[in-house]
Amino acid sequence: MHALSPPRVDRHTHLEGGLDPAWVRAHAAARGVAVPASLEAYWRGEVLDFDPHFLEAFFFVCSCLDGAEAARDAVRACVSRLAPAEDGAPRGIDLWLSPHFLVEQARFLTLDALWRGVDAGIAEARNQGVRVAVVLDAVNHFGAEHGHAVLDLVLPELPDWVVGFSTGGLERVPFRAWAPVFARARKAGLRLAAHAGENGPGANVREAVLEAGVSRIVHGVRAAAHPELLELLAERSIPVDVCPTSNRALLPDLGSHPLPRMLAAGVRCALGTDDPGILPCDLPGEWACARAMGLEAGPLEALRRHAEADAWCFQAPVRQ
Repeated sequence: MHALSPPRVDRHTHLEGGLDPAWVRAHAAARGVAVPASLEAYWRGEVLDFDPHFLEAFFFVCSCLDGAEAARDAVRACVSRLAPAEDGAPRGIDLWLSPHFLVEQARFLTLDALWRGVDAGIAEARNQGVRVAVVLDAVNHFGAEHGHAVLDLVLPELPDWVVGFSTGGLERVPFRAWAPVFARARKAGLRLAAHAGENGPGANVREAVLEAGVSRIVHGVRAAAHPELLELLAERSIPVDVCPTSNRALLPDLGSHPLPRMLAAGVRCALGTDDPGILPCDLPGEWACARAMGLEAGPLEALRRHAEADAWCFQAPVRQ
């Protein structure tokens, strides 16, 4: 494979935000409901506030996950956004999923239907040579009790493709308050990640790593303004999933994207698509965004190397 070819591993995408827009339009029409203006605007590439516009759009696409077939189709859509197979290079996705919200809070489908649909989609992906690992996503701003409810729902009988636990949403609840939840997830054999330093301050990255004990950061772009935080991430070899299209759409105050600074500091960054069915993008497009930042061959090669080396879909499971 040429050194500057795009990675074949999407390090961060949400199942709920992964449905194809054409599929969502057709599904909404069949249900007799209108697609919200916020979602239409995102599909046109407009920049809107995370709260309430992105949350409205995200919750609407969640409502489309109303059965096993929809869950399967969401996995299919996520797989379709990978770069094509080339020279035997492995392809994979680390896929985030919020079962408690879908099943218990919104009651869009049953847990059995969700698991069956995702399992069917993963089986199809494996037949295409694509490895998929699922990370359970709890919502930070719902509070730590919500995190325990997520684990109560899914434990102890987890599918073998569930490998991790994470927090997402708005960074409103301190990560130290989530520490007991992360400890419980770790005891259950799950790897730990957190959306931190995205819509919250860079200091959240330090707290997530040092006080909550996570071993992976999603986004983390606010940490780039603090050299000591980049040093912490580099020294501890903490992988960071960076999603340029999402960051530019949801963080209009970010300025120039900090990915080059993060890589220059030795942070193990890799690319993800985040919510590509809401903020249209694919993995080759995210690679093009990274190249447009002026990255030279060395940092680009590191970005591609980290994608595979740190992906949970290629690592041996912690759970037995």
